[in-house]
Amino acid sequence: MSLKEKIHQDLNEALKSKEELKTSVLRLLSSSILNKEKDKRYKSGKAEDISLTDEEITDVISSESKKRKEAIELYQKGGRPELAKKEKEEMEILQKYLPDQLSEEEIRKLVKAAIVKTSAKDQKDMGKVMAELMSKTKGKADGSLVSKIVKESLS
Repeated sequence: MSLKEKIHQDLNEALKSKEELKTSVLRLLSSSILNKEKDKRYKSGKAEDISLTDEEITDVISSESKKRKEAIELYQKGGRPELAKKEKEEMEILQKYLPDQLSEEEIRKLVKAAIVKTSAKDQKDMGKVMAELMSKTKGKADGSLVSKIVKESLS
């Protein structure tokens, strides 16, 4: 079963069991996936339906999850804990569809290996290290955390 089918199935189950928050989040996610498919179809110039791969859907989910994370921070700074709590609940629903996230320790190991592989010496080599890491961490780690660890390691 593809990731898109799983999301659709879970949406139907959430509708039947009247889980309002989950229904809302999965509808929004389905809409984002549909928009991404339309973008892909438009860019390809083809009239037929173009479905996203599971990896592309994971990117959409990561993007939606990141939006929630940013909103949580803003709501907490703005003194709106009730809105931050709602965003956190939405983010938890989205993260169930993402691959297991790498721990900071695992990311540090990958960074060290990438630095050795690319022979990076200082901050100027950060691009080479990040390029090496992105294929290994995509969808499994927050890019800003990976970037922060790379900067620390190259300092």
